[in-house]
Amino acid sequence: MERPSLEINLSDTQEEGKLYVVDSLNNLNKLNVCPDGAQHVLDEEEDISATEENMAGSNIRNQRLFFVTFILTLIVSLALVSFVIFIIIQTRNNMDQISSRLTAEKKNIEELKKINNMILKHLHQSGIQE
Repeated sequence: MERPSLEINLSDTQEEGKLYVVDSLNNLNKLNVCPDGAQHVLDEEEDISATEENMAGSNIRNQRLFFVTFILTLIVSLALVSFVIFIIIQTRNNMDQISSRLTAEKKNIEELKKINNMILKHLHQSGIQE
């Protein structure tokens, strides 16, 4: 029973060794294939991926800022519309008051005209006219 367990351990060790060898070969291949200038390109690619992550975070911040600005704009617009409606109602009330005053004055003017006509008739009948 001890022998199969040794074989399993050996196979695990062999697989780990193979992975180590493959990883070492990849590192050597990078050194041989990529001269110093090309290594900068690989570093830039890593920087680009980091920049993309930063841009994603910045994009989320921009979306939040846009959302907050949008909400504030809606609130200000609602306040302005409410103020305009208030002004319209006040103006309508003032116009109604002015209109009622004008109709009352019109009635007064009509009464004054009638009184004036009656006075003129009385003066014509009495012969006081010059």
